[in-house]
Amino acid sequence: MGSKCCKSGPDKDALEKEKLKWLREKRLRARVKAAGKIQAWWRGTLVRRTLLVAALMAWMIQIWWRTLLWRRVLKRRQDLLKIYVIQEEAAVKLQSWVRMWQCHRRYCHMCNALCILQIPKGCFTFQTHDILQEQYEVTPSHPEFHIEILSV
Repeated sequence: MGSKCCKSGPDKDALEKEKLKWLREKRLRARVKAAGKIQAWWRGTLVRRTLLVAALMAWMIQIWWRTLLWRRVLKRRQDLLKIYVIQEEAAVKLQSWVRMWQCHRRYCHMCNALCILQIPKGCFTFQTHDILQEQYEVTPSHPEFHIEILSV
C-alpha cells in the first residue's frame, strides 16, 4: 500500500499543477475580457467626444451661415428701401416741376389775355375752366391780377 501512496503523490502534484495552470488561464481570460471591456468603453468615449466636437462645429457653421443669410436679407431690404426713397423723391420733384410748368403756362396765358383785353377803367370777369376762375381789374396806371383756385 505504500507504493500506492507514492504513486498518488506524483499524480496529485500533476493534478495540482494542472489545476493551477487552469486557474492561471482562467484569470488570464478574465483579465483579457476585462481589458477588452475597458478598451471598448474608452473607444466609445473617444467616438462620443469626437462626435460631440463635430456636432458643435456643425452647429457653429450653421449659426454663421444663418447670420450671413440674415445680413444679406437686411442689406437687400435696405437697398430696396434706398431705391424706393430715391424713386419717390424723383417722382415728387417731377410732379412739382410739372405743376410749376402748368402754373407758369397759365400765368403766361393770363398775361397775354390781359394785354389783349386791357381797356382803360375796365373790369372783366370770365371763367375759362371749371377749375380756375380769374378776375381782372384794370386801371390806367397798373393792372391788378387775382387768381382764385376753386378746386384742384
